[in-house]
Amino acid sequence: MDRPPGLSVRLKLTLSYAGFLMLAGALLLVAVGVFLVRSGWWQTNESGALRVTPGTLFVRGFAPTAAAVMVFLLVFGLLGGWFLAGRMLAPLTHITHATRVATDGSLSHRIRLPGRADEFRELADAFDMMFARLEAHVAEQRRFAANASHELRTPLAISKALLDVARTDPDQDTGELVDRLHAVNARAIDLTEALLLLSRAEQRSFTRERVDLSLVAEEATETLLPLAEGHGITVETYGDIAPTSGSPALLLQLTTNLVQNAIVHNLPEHGNVWVHTSVRPRTVLLTVENTGERLAPQLVPTLTEPFRRGTERVHTDQAGVGLGLAIVNTIAQAHDGTLTLAPRSAGGLRVTVELPLVPPYTDR
Repeated sequence: MDRPPGLSVRLKLTLSYAGFLMLAGALLLVAVGVFLVRSGWWQTNESGALRVTPGTLFVRGFAPTAAAVMVFLLVFGLLGGWFLAGRMLAPLTHITHATRVATDGSLSHRIRLPGRADEFRELADAFDMMFARLEAHVAEQRRFAANASHELRTPLAISKALLDVARTDPDQDTGELVDRLHAVNARAIDLTEALLLLSRAEQRSFTRERVDLSLVAEEATETLLPLAEGHGITVETYGDIAPTSGSPALLLQLTTNLVQNAIVHNLPEHGNVWVHTSVRPRTVLLTVENTGERLAPQLVPTLTEPFRRGTERVHTDQAGVGLGLAIVNTIAQAHDGTLTLAPRSAGGLRVTVELPLVPPYTDR
C-alpha cells in the first residue's frame, strides 16, 4: 500500500519524551516561582514600584538560570529520548526484517527474540508460530498439489494411450474401448469431485445447522447397505442421539467415507462394521470399527494423508482415489473436531470423530 511519508515512530517517541520532560521542568519552575512570590522575595513599595531587595536580586538571577535549565532539559530530552526510543524499538527492527524475509518467500526464518517476556517478545513469538504454521501449510499444499497432479495425469495418460491404440488399430473392439474409457473418465471425475469437496471443507464455506450424528450414521449405512451386502459385510448401527452443529451435507460425506472405507478395507468375507454414536459432557463421538487384517501402529497415522490408500488391504475394484480419510480429517477440523485412528487388537481399524456438543433445545 502506497502511503505519504511521515515521521518515524522513533522520532515521534523522541519528541514525546522531550515534550514531557520540558512540561515537567516548566511546571517545576512555575512552582518555584510561585513559592518565591508567596514568600515575599518579590516586594513593592506603597507606590507600586519594585523595591530592590535581596529577594529581588535572587529573582533576577533566577530567570536566566531557569531559561538555561529549560534549554538543557530540551537538549537532554531530545538526545535521551532518541536513545531510549531506539532501545525500546530495537525488537521491532528484528520483527520487520523477519516479515520482509517471509514476504520474499522464505518461511523458514524465525525471529527467536531473546530476553524476558514482554509485549515485543510475545509479538515475536506469535510471528514465529505463524511462520511455522504457514511453512507447514505451504509444504502440505505443495505436496498435495504434486500428488493431485500426478493422480490426474494418470487417467488422462491412459485415455490418450487408449485413443492412440484405437487410431492405429481400426479392427479393435470399440465396445471394449468405450468401456475402458468410461471407467478411466469416471475415476477422473471422482478425483476432481473429491478435490473440490476437500477445498470446500478447508475453506469452511458452509452454513452451520443443527445435526444429529445418529441420524446421519443411519442414513449413511442405509445408502451403503448394497455395497456391504456385495462384499459379504455385516453393518451394525447403534448409539445415542448426538446433536452437533455443522453442514449436514459435509457431515454425511464424512460418515459415508468412514463407513465405505470400513466396508472396503475389510476381510474378504464375513467381515463386520460397527457404527456407534455417543455423547460426552462437551462433545459427541462417532465411532466406526471394522474387522480386517492387523495394521502396523506406524502405518495408521499416515492413512489420513492425501492419496494414501493402503493398497495391501484394499479390494482392487473399490480402491477409490485415496482421499477418503483426508476428506474426513478436513471436514472434522472444519467443524472444530478431531479425528483419531487406532488399530484394533483383533485386526481392523477403529476411527473416532469427536465434535462439539450442541445442547438440546428446551421449551420455555
